[in-house]
Amino acid sequence: MKQEMVIEFRGGKKVTALYNGFAIETDQAVESGGEASAPEPYDLFLASLGTCAGYYVVAFCKGRELPTEGIRLVQSWTRDEKRKLVGVALAIEVPESFPSKYHKALIRSANLCSVKKVLESPPTVESRVVVVS
Repeated sequence: MKQEMVIEFRGGKKVTALYNGFAIETDQAVESGGEASAPEPYDLFLASLGTCAGYYVVAFCKGRELPTEGIRLVQSWTRDEKRKLVGVALAIEVPESFPSKYHKALIRSANLCSVKKVLESPPTVESRVVVVS
């Protein structure tokens, strides 16, 4: 099933993705010639990992009528000397009152993230030029 997202250039280093009624804005840092008016595309990539895992954690808790107050995910990452991403770590912080019997299940839930699964078996990405009139 083919789906589409339209990418537009909004001036300067701003690039916007239009999808499903949303405009997802990006920009570059000032030191990269942008205005820092929006996250950089790579920041959105990293955020998609954390928010996707967060969705599954919330779904797990809601499915068991467990409170989500006091739960948060803290994502960190490491890069090598060439700035290539080499690791992402996700800490699921829970309050002391959260039942410990669910700790491993929270990890399994976070690991259901579809963004993470795409990284485990990446798709092909093809670029081409299409001339339109």
